[in-house]
Amino acid sequence: MATGSASSQIYTRPAEILQKLIQFDTTNPPGNEAACINYIRGLLSDAGIESTILAKTPERPNLIARIKGTGKAKPILLYGHVDVVTTENQKWDYPPFEGKLVDGVVWGRGALDMKGGVAMMVAAVLRAKAEGLQPAGDILLAIVSDEEAGGDFGAKFLVEEHPELFKDIRYAIGEFGGFTLQVGKKRFYPIMISEKQICWLRATVRGQGGHGSMPVRGGAMAELSKLLKKLDENDLPVHITPPAKMMVDAMASALGGVQGLLLGQLNNPSMTKTILKTLGSRGRIFYPLFHNTVSPTVLHGSSKINVIPNEVSIELDGRMLPGFKPEDMLNELRQIVGDSVNLEVVQYDPGPSTPDMGMFDTLAQILRDADPDGVPIPLLLSGVTDGRFFTKLGIQTYGYLPMTLPNDFNFAGTIHNANERVPAAAIEFGANAVYKALERFN
Repeated sequence: MATGSASSQIYTRPAEILQKLIQFDTTNPPGNEAACINYIRGLLSDAGIESTILAKTPERPNLIARIKGTGKAKPILLYGHVDVVTTENQKWDYPPFEGKLVDGVVWGRGALDMKGGVAMMVAAVLRAKAEGLQPAGDILLAIVSDEEAGGDFGAKFLVEEHPELFKDIRYAIGEFGGFTLQVGKKRFYPIMISEKQICWLRATVRGQGGHGSMPVRGGAMAELSKLLKKLDENDLPVHITPPAKMMVDAMASALGGVQGLLLGQLNNPSMTKTILKTLGSRGRIFYPLFHNTVSPTVLHGSSKINVIPNEVSIELDGRMLPGFKPEDMLNELRQIVGDSVNLEVVQYDPGPSTPDMGMFDTLAQILRDADPDGVPIPLLLSGVTDGRFFTKLGIQTYGYLPMTLPNDFNFAGTIHNANERVPAAAIEFGANAVYKALERFN
């Protein structure tokens, strides 16, 4: 073990790194990630690790650092983002940008998404340097801006403008996965192997307009209400994709008995809907893993209170399962909303289709060693990450930010919400797991 000053051994205190990261307000927009990125660069520099800054604009930089390997394996990539979503109109018990440690828990925006993960990665890389690790392949660390608003200044910029940096990389560790999920008496560690795809749409309806003092019946607003009602009351078709099937099969096998038998029926298209209802509130977690989905979010109507619009449109946050294309989404939606609604694709970000499972067993075994009672399983993520950009370079991302969380910890309900927080011990657990991944990668 390397010795030195307290600051030189900060890798032993990843929660302290997280506290400092939270104290940089990197709310996106506008982001302003430079100060946060430079703090990380300073930690690396103090440890003798050189880094490079690449930026589309100076205030939105990205950091690249590399530890050379022995050349016996291809490089491995660790990447994470330091921008965070807004705290506007949220009521917090502790200020969101102070990074307070209260009763062993770190509070603040980004504690989970994903400054906690960045702290794990930075601590693991600093430890690798301090302990003289000679990895089989190069370790490439990329800390990026702008994940929360599309990646134009971050991962997308790096992939499109500097693809040579990622030459020969096959596997990457990023967000999200590895956190504990309690189902019945079993504690699972879902490792993300695939994610859904962005397919944002706009639905437009038309009708009679006019002056607000002369009400109309059956106008565009009325048509919009019909459209929203149809979307609210109807599901898009069930699809069983390979990543979701692997996830459910692994969980059902571990659970066993009647509980495992019932859960396994999620992979039976004729039973999926029934099982989702049987699961109650937990079914909400599984639902998007078996459907393409759309969520109405942004309304465009009249710009004047006294003008009845002839045209109204609603933006739909569409998310597609792996392997599907925008035309599939449009065809499924038309079966629900009919031909009178104009549907157009606003943005499509293709994602990975068939996962490369070559590193899964290594990551899973690390978690089994750390928690013999835990069960690592593959995860299809209902959201999207920067992994969709790296997949264009043939890189398989594993969402692997392991965290041991209390059974009653609402992970999904805490991210992006008021009082985002994480136990310091969970960050320490994850930092060690990420280091073990670097140690065992070959």
